[in-house]
Amino acid sequence: MVPPMSKEAANGGRPGRRLAPLTLAAVGVVFGDIGTSPLYALRECFHGDYAVAVTPAAVEGVLSLIFWSLVLVVSVKYLAFVVRADNDGEGGVLALAALVADRPGRAGRVLWLVGIFGAGLLYGDGAITPAISVLSAVEGAELIAPSLQSWALPITVVILVALFLFQRFGTLKVGFLFGPITALWLLTIGGLGLAAIIAHPQILWALGPQHAVHFLIGHGWAGFMVLGAVFLVVTGAEALYADMGHFGRSPIRLAWFGLVFPCLLLDYFGQGATVLADPSSAPHAFYALVPSVLRIPVVVLATCATVIASQAVISGAFSLTSQAIQMGYLPRLRVVHTSRTEIGQIYVPAVNWILMVCTVGLVLGFRTSSGLAAAYGVAVTATMLATTLLFSVFAVTRMGWSRAAAGALFAVFACVDLAFLAANLGKITHGAWFPLALGGLTFAILTTWKTGREKIRRALYADNPSLEALAERVERAPPSRVPGLAAYLAGSPRQAPPALMQNLRHNQVLHENVVVVTVEFRDVPRVPLAADKVTVEAVRPWLYRVHILSGYMEDPHVPRLLTLARKQGLPFDPARASYFIGRERIVPGAGSAMPRWRELLFAFLSRNAMGATSYFKLPPDRVMELGARVEI
Repeated sequence: MVPPMSKEAANGGRPGRRLAPLTLAAVGVVFGDIGTSPLYALRECFHGDYAVAVTPAAVEGVLSLIFWSLVLVVSVKYLAFVVRADNDGEGGVLALAALVADRPGRAGRVLWLVGIFGAGLLYGDGAITPAISVLSAVEGAELIAPSLQSWALPITVVILVALFLFQRFGTLKVGFLFGPITALWLLTIGGLGLAAIIAHPQILWALGPQHAVHFLIGHGWAGFMVLGAVFLVVTGAEALYADMGHFGRSPIRLAWFGLVFPCLLLDYFGQGATVLADPSSAPHAFYALVPSVLRIPVVVLATCATVIASQAVISGAFSLTSQAIQMGYLPRLRVVHTSRTEIGQIYVPAVNWILMVCTVGLVLGFRTSSGLAAAYGVAVTATMLATTLLFSVFAVTRMGWSRAAAGALFAVFACVDLAFLAANLGKITHGAWFPLALGGLTFAILTTWKTGREKIRRALYADNPSLEALAERVERAPPSRVPGLAAYLAGSPRQAPPALMQNLRHNQVLHENVVVVTVEFRDVPRVPLAADKVTVEAVRPWLYRVHILSGYMEDPHVPRLLTLARKQGLPFDPARASYFIGRERIVPGAGSAMPRWRELLFAFLSRNAMGATSYFKLPPDRVMELGARVEI
């Protein structure tokens, strides 16, 4: 919705005059999920599967848990510490993994697996967040007219389907409305909560941490399980970190402490005051705050806010997919840029349709927001625990902390994360298995593709000579030469690409001029357009090596980048080049180290991957594909 921050701003520098608009935009994009949690979070503590009876002590204890959860998880963990770990301005669990997993050996591999597992679980969150948010808002219409109860599901499905259908047009045209609408939503719920607090100011005693401690001790196991519902108030916290690259630390912190946090507290404590005054209002604690004359506009505003929250989660899934593709953990998928000016505006059709089917299926399967709340939380808590572990390593390796200091910080945050995770584990039999299964499937896909591609690369390049050795061989026994320039895309900058060897072996010809192009994706968001982005090396007067560096947030456009190579010394005109690429036909082989199911999964992914021609923006009328059968 907004252009990427400069590196200075993203790293906490002063965005200057852009601070106000960036802060407002962050309110809509970053805080949509956490800002709509009041619709269902407190209600589930007194009305869900692990609800406790409504008593003054229970209400004060739950409110105290909510307050200190927001303080410890959002204000302290993410905004005071985790956002410091930026990968050239970008955040998110994959970006954090890229920062700490560059060490050799088993330690680096384990850290990568932790990051990938956390990223996979975010897809489960991406499916369930739109379902529970929109359905909880639409259910408010039942209080206006009980006859509308049977219409809640159809209306929710229509809204969600329309939301996913709209993705292909991009959100740029309506993105500027996200911030103001979400800000209006937050001010509205904050005002409603304030009115209830003024009527029952004694509810503010619940701010004390002793109420949370007494609640957990007094209610025993039942009180501990309520943490699974309390966790719903912080489910959008991971978005603070993931969206840092679009807004920077300063706007996100200002939005949280200046607007979002105060409004959320006012609403939660207002709901608590209302429930204390009328325990029967617990099943609809949020809408009990709303005067009857305002219920229709509040339901409409809530629906708009939840759609915005859903949009932010869906866009996050697109961004995560794009990062995973560039980092080699997903096959090439079609990524549509819906804006000419803003790099974050992308649309991934395959992910969009999968999420739509999962989201609509969740709504139809669970039928109520309370049912969905019973399935919500496990995947997000596991991702937060992964972030805690990776940040602790980052603090030692990149920030210069001692192991004792990082270990102490990890112990504090991990205790909170593990408590929430343990409380949410009871939800697995109530439907939480679905986001976990979706996350596990995503993890299997990510790791299978990465492992499979490494095996393919080794197989394809096993017997290929270096470019220097190939040049000597050509000069000793010259093949037939044809006029023109051939550009070969290669996975290795040093060895002869398989397509080149195939052409020599079967056609026994070679172009007069040859360029071997390698695109290397770095574990940074973007590689600046500088002298080292494209390097040119002459192997022979007729053979050149071009090495292109690209970040995981960039869109590799090889013909355009080759024009930079000409400025770096390439003596040929890339506009006249013919492009040669390889296309492998993957078949499971005997004696492979990969399990059979992973071989079949990799072969399926490979068959459905986007072609190199489209992905690297090659001119189709000047591309020749040379196939090879490869066993894994």
